[in-house]
Amino acid sequence: MPLVRSLALLVLLFMSSAAALAQDYPSRPITMIVPFSAGGPGDVIARILGTAMSVPLKQSFVIENVVGAGGTLGTNRVAKATPDGHTLLLMHVGQATAPALYAKLPFDPVGDFAMIGLVTDVPMILVARPNFPAKDLKELVERIRSEGDKMTMANVGLGSASQLCGLMFMSATDTKLTSVFYKGGGPALNDVIAGHIDVYCDPATGPTPHIRSRTIKGYAITSKNRVPTLPDVPTSAEAGVPAFDVTTWYGLYAPRGTPKPVVATLVAALQTALRDPALIGRFGELSMTPVEQERATPEALEALLKAEVDKWGRVIKEAGIEPQ
Repeated sequence: MPLVRSLALLVLLFMSSAAALAQDYPSRPITMIVPFSAGGPGDVIARILGTAMSVPLKQSFVIENVVGAGGTLGTNRVAKATPDGHTLLLMHVGQATAPALYAKLPFDPVGDFAMIGLVTDVPMILVARPNFPAKDLKELVERIRSEGDKMTMANVGLGSASQLCGLMFMSATDTKLTSVFYKGGGPALNDVIAGHIDVYCDPATGPTPHIRSRTIKGYAITSKNRVPTLPDVPTSAEAGVPAFDVTTWYGLYAPRGTPKPVVATLVAALQTALRDPALIGRFGELSMTPVEQERATPEALEALLKAEVDKWGRVIKEAGIEPQ
């Protein structure tokens, strides 16, 4: 009996401390870690989202870029962080590709996180340097085939959305380009603008303003329909390559063990933020939209993540990429 009473007391103490933590949460600024460089798509989304979520949470957000190892360094930082809701992760589809790309991950992409919810689905855009001679995707593919791997294609590292998009583009068009690796989307885009890189496939967040200002050329967007911000950029299906179909989704995570009341507070703040007209407007300017409310939940994020782990595991294996 003394043991039972002791266990019961411990449970009560845990429940009361969790409730107290949730009542005081958040007690200081929240750090949102983005595992990629400043200026890239994830960084832009994080800053817009952090601004919107700071209103219902009544605390500011600090965006921290932790770069390296295909996003796994920053992701591991959050997996090992104190589970009090003050350290969050904004991560894209790379959360699902990591198990197939890395032989020894220091974290479990599913089990080591408390899911908050999905944020947005971002279509990919195939772009090229501003002086690229092809007038449309058909001509671009023909030129790639004629020049072979003499042409360059940027990506931001193993498991990045740009690498996955590049693999799918080359598979869909039966072409081969020479990959050039960068530490982030910002530096990669800068080299495309400068004419140092021929082709790049990036989430729409990054290239949209540059396509509109005509500092780079946009050839195809992987959404089902054209986007209002880029009415002259055809969908990949319209451009003649329907098999070029890839979308980057972003999810919000906390460390495993984060108290459920804190998770519930974060879910509510996320859903409020995704209804914010300012956020919707900024997302729209960058050719993306917030997810529906029913997808901004822990259950929806976990279900998608598990399905994507299986999907990309097969794709990566079929591409012949060996885990590092």
